[in-house]
Amino acid sequence: MDEAGLGVPVAAGDGELWSRAAAGDQHAFTELFERHAQAVWNHAYRLTGSWSAAEDLTSNTFLIAWRKRRDVTLVHDSALPWLYTVAGNLARSEHRGASRRLRLLRRLPEPRAVSDHADSVAEQLDGEARLRSVLDAVRNLPRAQRQVVELCLLGDLSTADAAALLEVAEVTVRSHLSRARAHLRALLEEK
Repeated sequence: MDEAGLGVPVAAGDGELWSRAAAGDQHAFTELFERHAQAVWNHAYRLTGSWSAAEDLTSNTFLIAWRKRRDVTLVHDSALPWLYTVAGNLARSEHRGASRRLRLLRRLPEPRAVSDHADSVAEQLDGEARLRSVLDAVRNLPRAQRQVVELCLLGDLSTADAAALLEVAEVTVRSHLSRARAHLRALLEEK
């Protein structure tokens, strides 16, 4: 295929690639992966504040995408909203699991403290600490506000795409964003 007979190949849209992948075309899925992996990793990093967690979430997101490729409906011919939603759900599940493990660890007797160079390096990384405090504040938002923050602010989706994905009016998404920003500002000023 070419654009207007000029010999310039036209890149297949996400919808076409997803349909081909659903039919078993691994090359189409590979193209989707290559097209969106960096954006999904960036979104996962903004959700977790951790490079390694972002890598794990990205891998798991695309694993789920492959497994569910026949059941997915794309929004506006883009796979990103769905991929961002999967990454967000995985991040929340991991956070809940980590919280449970931490509660269990707190029940164990305190081990003798051994200083670790990694701890001193971690304390110097103010940027990551700030990101984690923002992510904690986002996690404490009401569900609807958290969803639009994750999709629009952390995921860089337009309010129209987020509204379509969440099946609400675009004005509702804008309203949730406005309230979430005010809420986050208040929470972060307290710290």
